[in-house]
Amino acid sequence: MRLTGKATREGTAAYAQAHSQLTYTPLDGPGWLISQAGFGGYRVDAGLETHRRAIRQALLNGVNLVDTSANYADGGSEELVGRVVGALAQDGQVAREAVVIMSKVGYLQGQNYALSQQRKQAGQPFPDLVEYAPGLEHCLHPEFLADQLGRSLDRLAMATLDCYLLHNPEYFLGWAHKAGLALPAARQEYYRRIDLAFRHLETEVAAGRIQCYGVSSNTFPTPAEHSEFTSLEQLWEIAQAISAKHHFRVIQLPMNLFETGGVTEKNHSGGRSVIGFARQQGLGVLINRPLNAIQNNRLVRLADPPPAGPITGEEVSTVVDTLAAVEAHFRQAILPNLGIEARARQQVADYLSAGYALAGRWAGFGDYHNWLDVVAQYLAPRAQGALRFLSERPNLPVEARSWLDSYVETFNAVLRAIGAFYAAATAQQNAAIRKRVAAASAEWDAAETLSQVALRALRSTAGVTTVLVGMRREEYVNDVLAELARPVETAGNEEAWVVMRTAD
Repeated sequence: MRLTGKATREGTAAYAQAHSQLTYTPLDGPGWLISQAGFGGYRVDAGLETHRRAIRQALLNGVNLVDTSANYADGGSEELVGRVVGALAQDGQVAREAVVIMSKVGYLQGQNYALSQQRKQAGQPFPDLVEYAPGLEHCLHPEFLADQLGRSLDRLAMATLDCYLLHNPEYFLGWAHKAGLALPAARQEYYRRIDLAFRHLETEVAAGRIQCYGVSSNTFPTPAEHSEFTSLEQLWEIAQAISAKHHFRVIQLPMNLFETGGVTEKNHSGGRSVIGFARQQGLGVLINRPLNAIQNNRLVRLADPPPAGPITGEEVSTVVDTLAAVEAHFRQAILPNLGIEARARQQVADYLSAGYALAGRWAGFGDYHNWLDVVAQYLAPRAQGALRFLSERPNLPVEARSWLDSYVETFNAVLRAIGAFYAAATAQQNAAIRKRVAAASAEWDAAETLSQVALRALRSTAGVTTVLVGMRREEYVNDVLAELARPVETAGNEEAWVVMRTAD
């Protein structure tokens, strides 16, 4: 059963009044009041309880915008959003009219890619399909948009989506560049496809399936001469040509303490930046990747690690080698005697090989937060699955049970040691970032944590409607809410952003 209703001016105003300790930004057109930070649905999934608790915590405590996409967790992100918002609305804790739900369309990966291949085999491929890479396609054609909106609404279990964004349409330009298409011709075709998409989205507004639409593009802040540059000015002209009462209301782009182009890149007429142009036209601006900066082709996480005691690389190598030795003993002396079928035995051996996988490689994961991702996405699930399989076997020998206890202790010691090593290195890196921030803005530097600094820099910048933060854990939600509760002055902040762009 789909949840009826949609975000309204009155509903969001009532929500903002109920959370008056926070500041809300009005969005022209719909008139919604939106929290200065939104819940970013990238990398959240319906199957994870920690993610469910996090989004629930955010919605109950003042965050009233959720941004997701059809391709996030292959639809699992939309499913999670729908379940949580639906449950809160049904319980009377948060009205549907108080929450702005946005999703995006464009990618064909996972189940959408499989759908595309089935249609090709049936002789009915999606028109204007960009075959970007194996397992990855992209499409903006109305036929695809209509299909995908229905699927998104099904996953969200909602009757209306408040805003629907074209997701990184510049994939066409990237494909065209690789294919050798001349840039003028590529751009002409690019904006033709967007024009076609906008015209279809206006019909979706008229049908009541969406309230407004927009574009999420990583290339809004790039130099105008870049082959994949997306011009907001041209998008605005397209919308204006369709109707003076068009429903193009929102853009989304990356910006953070390292990637400052949203303000500092003057890539629109009259020396305006993309945020400057959007502000003049009354467009909502959503910022993504506020805590994940790309610098010199390397990911820099703008968040503080926990305090850690000193540990040397030699000490880390020692505990990793110990884990590898414990695993080798298991493979050679214990596993062959457990009566496990050969295929399962090989999988258990593979999953209990963290020491072998880390030996000589543990220092190559970048920083503390990247290390946490490796643990959460690879090391921990594999080890936990194998240990659960073994512990549930009947009549497990005493030696094997003793080994299980020993392995858990040694495995955790390795995680702590490597974590402490990365935490110390990341703390040094973050101290250098804070020094840059202090030179740019005393107001920004007054925030407590680095993640709060990054959020404050953006939410205090005029023209920014909300900052999308990947609050996948309740502690991340609490960190964001603590910052949002602190009043800040809103200004252009251009000088500060220029300092961040040019600082050594």
